[in-house]
Amino acid sequence: MLINRMEFAARKEQPAMRPSAQISFARWLSRNKFLSRLITILLVILIVLPLLTHYYLTNSDAISYGPFSLTSCDGITSMEPSDLKTHLEELCRIRISVSNELREMESRRQSMNNDIHALYEEKESMQSVLVHSQKELDHLHMQVSNMRKEKEEVALQAISHIVAPKRILPSLDDNVEIAPPGSSKRCRQYNSFDYSRCSVTSHFPVYFYKPNSHPISETVESSIRTSLLHILATSPYIAYDAHMACIYLVCVGDSTAKGAVAKLETNLNKLPNWNGDGRNHVLLNLQRYETLSNNLKNTDTGRAIVVQTNFETNQFRAGFDIVAPMLLNLDSKFDWKDTPIQVPALRTYFLTFQGKSFSNNMAPSEDNVAFINVEQNNVNGKQVKADLTLTKEEAEEILFMTEELEKLKKIKEDKFFIDFMCTKSNFEVQETQNVEWGLCGEHTERVSTLQQSTFALILATNNSIAFSTHLYIRLYEALRYGAIPVILGEQIQLPFNEFISWKKCAIILPKSRITELYFFLKTISDKDILSMRRQGWFVWSTYLSSTEAVTNTLLATIRTRLSIPASILPSEPSPNIFSSGHPKKEEKIKVAVDPEELLGPIDPPFASPKYLRNFTTTIVDQEYIWNNPPGPQYLFPSLPNDPLLPTDARFIGSQHGFRPIGGGVGGAGKEFQEAIGGNVPREQFTIVMLTYEREKVLMSALERLVGLPYLNKVIVVWNSPEPPKDDLLWPRIHVPIKVIKTKKNSLNNRFLPYDEIETDALLSIDDDAHLRHDEILFGFRVWREARDRIVGFPGRFHAWDLSNKDGFLYNSNYSCELSMVLTGAAFFHKYYSYVYSYIMPKVIRDKVDEYINCEDIAMNFLVSHITRKPPIKVTSRWTFRCPGCPDALSLDESHFNERHTCIKFFTKVFGYTPLLNTQFRVDSVLFKTRIPHDKQKCFKYI
Repeated sequence: MLINRMEFAARKEQPAMRPSAQISFARWLSRNKFLSRLITILLVILIVLPLLTHYYLTNSDAISYGPFSLTSCDGITSMEPSDLKTHLEELCRIRISVSNELREMESRRQSMNNDIHALYEEKESMQSVLVHSQKELDHLHMQVSNMRKEKEEVALQAISHIVAPKRILPSLDDNVEIAPPGSSKRCRQYNSFDYSRCSVTSHFPVYFYKPNSHPISETVESSIRTSLLHILATSPYIAYDAHMACIYLVCVGDSTAKGAVAKLETNLNKLPNWNGDGRNHVLLNLQRYETLSNNLKNTDTGRAIVVQTNFETNQFRAGFDIVAPMLLNLDSKFDWKDTPIQVPALRTYFLTFQGKSFSNNMAPSEDNVAFINVEQNNVNGKQVKADLTLTKEEAEEILFMTEELEKLKKIKEDKFFIDFMCTKSNFEVQETQNVEWGLCGEHTERVSTLQQSTFALILATNNSIAFSTHLYIRLYEALRYGAIPVILGEQIQLPFNEFISWKKCAIILPKSRITELYFFLKTISDKDILSMRRQGWFVWSTYLSSTEAVTNTLLATIRTRLSIPASILPSEPSPNIFSSGHPKKEEKIKVAVDPEELLGPIDPPFASPKYLRNFTTTIVDQEYIWNNPPGPQYLFPSLPNDPLLPTDARFIGSQHGFRPIGGGVGGAGKEFQEAIGGNVPREQFTIVMLTYEREKVLMSALERLVGLPYLNKVIVVWNSPEPPKDDLLWPRIHVPIKVIKTKKNSLNNRFLPYDEIETDALLSIDDDAHLRHDEILFGFRVWREARDRIVGFPGRFHAWDLSNKDGFLYNSNYSCELSMVLTGAAFFHKYYSYVYSYIMPKVIRDKVDEYINCEDIAMNFLVSHITRKPPIKVTSRWTFRCPGCPDALSLDESHFNERHTCIKFFTKVFGYTPLLNTQFRVDSVLFKTRIPHDKQKCFKYI
């Protein structure tokens, strides 16, 4: 029935079809019986299924759960009150049950989330531990590799480092027979000196015959005797047992009495250790005043070395006798106020000479025997000079030189001061007028002239004179007041010329060059003039300035001949501020490893080698040591300019201590951090940290050092008057921390060469300076390639005072040019600690104590003075900021005013401003360089 209705409706809705179309579709459908059945089935499904679904949905509201329906209210309205209450209670129970289940499910969800988070944190922790363990393993691998390398080096090393044996002293039994040279005039070092008494490890013992105990010294001036006694009593070489001495010093005086020479020879033979020939004896004939006396000329001195100022050319035994300076200054030290100002290069007078000669008023002739004294030599039939008188040729030479010098006065381009007619001179008191030019005027007048002179002329008139007191006074005064000596006379033997390179501070020409003298001097540039003037001041202040300087130089000359090292300059004692040697409370600080950057192995502390070149330096480097500050008087543990090995020697035969990067094949960041590389063997550095009443800041600074590779030790210089508090908790890091108690509060304490410092490299750092480990290690690596310079972080410069135009001022502004690196964070060689504390003029350290300031400027002055090089700045650091630190003294305006004053004061002491400018800083090689993704840079942030 339903189908018929639908068919009827479908027929009604369909439009009327043409009879032909209806017949054709019916006919086609009757022919396809299978298709007609399929269509019928589909129609039944499409119609019947919706009807059934509609019926089900319309009757679903009548479904009941138990006696009541959940969706229909018809049953509720007809329920009894008791049934309704029961129904509601059931609903509440269901609601409570569902709510509890939901809460339980939420609790389980949160618990599961917490478990997931805990597992995630545990995973991250395990990953961190894994990375940390991997880095520690890498550290251990590097340490093991280094230890294996050390083991191989020990096994392959043929000999250990040479260590001096115990001191070998001579005795009377050490005297050996030496074949006599024939006469004392033939004495030389090789045939007259007894080396058996002077072992290279004997420390050069010197015995001094006390002048009051032997008649040979009776004629020595009392002031000279007293001065020598005082100086030699404090000498490190003095020996009081004559049997153990290497050399013997004897004071000899001049005498004009009849028979003085015979008496002198008798007294010499009476000396207890003369042994018949005077071997290893040194005769000191020292003068304070100008004289031509030369008693030892005709005296048989045996095999003794003669030390005096007056020598004739046929008397002086080169390489054996020693030309000594006069003792013009008996004081042990000179006043820094005497330091000549080095600039400008060209002074008022280009060349000066003051002197009076006998030949100014008379011309030489054959008959004028007042100044020409000859005698017949019956042996070879030739005429030779008698004593120190002049020949006719020499007198004519003097007149010729006088005429040439007079011509210089006509030159308008430069100003000359040439004076042959002195209003006042010592000419009248000269023992022999025929010998040399008389000194003009008083000392103060000559000083005034020399201070205005660029060059000072010294004429050696007599070819028979090797050296004299007269020539020495001219040389001494020229050097002292900054005039460059110009010596005409090649036969001159200058004081200590065996080791002093006089040509670096004086111009020595033959007399025949006098016609070309002006041209020659004009070719000398300003920088050469200033270099020679500076060198002349070094020679004067180090070797000639006082009796102590002359005596020490004399001993150094003989000691250097014998190849015996100088006395060791002692280190500063390091008293521990803790009676027990360590603080009462310590806390171990764990080493923090950066998972992204491995900076190097943490090896056990080892010291830098010392005194490896103490014997070779005396021979190989003697020219450099004698002619550069501080001089040859002391032996240092090591020098910053020791020679470097060729690159291939590090792999063939001399590889001890070297740690080439990548084993020699190089590499990027990873290989770079595993080995120290460089041009010198591996080493460590010591941190010297100055502190004053800032315990909290100090503890924080020490904690930051934990795990720092290549660190040997930390020296804390405790400048505070009060000791640390007992309850102060000190960090215990991977290296020893030594706290030194100082004698007084002084900024100079940071530069003392403490005996606790066992490395060449020192990092001087303030307690409030914040430096990362990579910055410190980069500075250390750079310093290893420039060991003679200051290498550090904050740069400063000296700026010309445009207002007063009288010197330089201290400047801390940002600048593209600098000349100083502050020692509040800088590396330098321990050698400079010795020079700063013991050799640099004391007035500089006194000024530092007066202002409690400027010690960093003083160190920069010193290093630049010695090296003539500027410091090296590393990284972009310009200042340090310390959050929470107390205000520093440097914030006070007076701090800068004091530093201005310091620069000008130090310039006066040095005689010039040694600071040099530099326009670059150093960063690591691969900084800002694009590299492959599988490579690392040398440093991540540098």
